[in-house]
Amino acid sequence: MEENSQLDIFGGSEVIRNALMAQANELLDTLLDFKELMLCYSAAIQQIRTKLEILSTEFEVKYQRNPISNIQSRLKSQVSIMEKMNRKGLDVTRENIEKNIHDIAGIRVICSYVDDIYRIADALVGQYDIELIEKKDYIANPKPNGYRSLHLIVKLPVYFAESMRNVTAEIQIRTIAMDFWASLEHQIKYKKKMKDPESVAKKLKQCADIITYTDIMMQNIRKEMDDERADDVDLTEQIYEKLKRFDVTLSE
Repeated sequence: MEENSQLDIFGGSEVIRNALMAQANELLDTLLDFKELMLCYSAAIQQIRTKLEILSTEFEVKYQRNPISNIQSRLKSQVSIMEKMNRKGLDVTRENIEKNIHDIAGIRVICSYVDDIYRIADALVGQYDIELIEKKDYIANPKPNGYRSLHLIVKLPVYFAESMRNVTAEIQIRTIAMDFWASLEHQIKYKKKMKDPESVAKKLKQCADIITYTDIMMQNIRKEMDDERADDVDLTEQIYEKLKRFDVTLSE
């Protein structure tokens, strides 16, 4: 009897060990699948950044003015992805993530002027391999709190050694002034203690209105200067202006 009991114990231990190994193997497969998914989004960010940098250099060569002040990018964290899936009431699977979350790859483009925003957006989504999924124009239609920006959800192909995947990404395009306001509003919004949140919200909206006015005025001043320069430039100055284009640095 004793021998049989010992055999049962050891046999049971082997079953438990195999079960744990199977679970560990399944967990590793899931983690590797998620890693590969994030690689897709990372590659999409690199491709969009490259496209934007090329457009920026092209504008500088053609017009001697760089419409893009800065490009920022980020990958949504695993915790943020899980929280968003939980809010949507969805299981955290690769299929659900790809289908329901479009801002895992995020790119923010900071422009000098409002018209640059639309110029860059049109040039980007006009490319044959960029598919526009959704467009939200919070510049023409600001949020109630005063937030302004152009949001684009796009899909593009990402090529790997043995496969191709279509990946979605969110692109936010805004002016320096809009980005300044949004950054400070974000900091203030997540302060834990506010004695009078309604008053703060009202002041933030007033600041947004002032920034909107400033954006418009700065763009109008630039246009006036461009028009004056076009009227006054003689042939010699035209030659010098064209020669300056050769000084634009081209990345290797």
